[in-house]
Amino acid sequence: MSADLAVISRGLVKRFGAFTAVDGMELDVPYGAIFGFLGANGAGKTTTIRMLCGLLRATSGKASVDGVDVIRNPEGVKARIGYMAQKFALYGDLTVDENIRFFSDVYLVPRKKMSARRDFVLDTTGLRGSEGRLTRTLPVGIKQRLALACALVHEPKVLFLDEPTAGVDPLQRRTFWRLIHKLSDEGTTVFVTTHHLDEAENCHTVLFMQDGRTVGLGSPRELRDAADNGDLVRARVPDPAVLRTSPRVRDITPMGSQWHVRLRNPADAEPLSEELGVPVHRIRPSLEDVFLEACRVEEEARR
Repeated sequence: MSADLAVISRGLVKRFGAFTAVDGMELDVPYGAIFGFLGANGAGKTTTIRMLCGLLRATSGKASVDGVDVIRNPEGVKARIGYMAQKFALYGDLTVDENIRFFSDVYLVPRKKMSARRDFVLDTTGLRGSEGRLTRTLPVGIKQRLALACALVHEPKVLFLDEPTAGVDPLQRRTFWRLIHKLSDEGTTVFVTTHHLDEAENCHTVLFMQDGRTVGLGSPRELRDAADNGDLVRARVPDPAVLRTSPRVRDITPMGSQWHVRLRNPADAEPLSEELGVPVHRIRPSLEDVFLEACRVEEEARR
């Protein structure tokens, strides 16, 4: 496996009885990349991360993280990664500083380096001045930054963040993504799951996941360009029934006060405008449009 890749998987599968949660996952994630895992709840994102972190045994397939074989040496993987779980997992009865020191011990940070690492994570995550605050009293956004600090304290080359901005307000989300970009610029590989389409725009590469399978992979721009074949228009109509019943329309999606409309044929834009009696405008697909279309195609292929 390539030394340039931080995360690799080949045919990774996880089954729970008759249910397949992850079906043949293939990954090549370079060092320093921000890799986004995008999908609805239940798509298999967390299950994949837990396998890659050595927390859940794969049913079949191969994987390595930072050069360590996940299947053969899961404990070796745990020592080399940072992992921020979807559910806040720090100790509410400890202060910010006590949590950082506790996880420094858990990750076996050498005593001579502990002070420097503590200062680094406090400054990197903007927690300087909050060291004495009791963790359970912190707002959600600051709790998430503390969880990130604890995941970084041992200098991992690969960082797994599972829904890191869940429940966080837009301003804190922006702050959190600035931190992720800073880490990436410094060479840390960041593997992040999200169901926020706007957050996926921050990633170098995005993987769309649906029912345990990959349904799209590429940079946000590559994914949008590949889906831009001229069949997407925007229309404002008071009753979507007129769109659903038109033979020219394949699919519609609400976008604010307007509708994004997938045509059966790109040439149908002008005839549809005449049919509706309102203007329609050709638009480039957003990442949300691309994701929804990829999921629709996957569902149709399974029928």
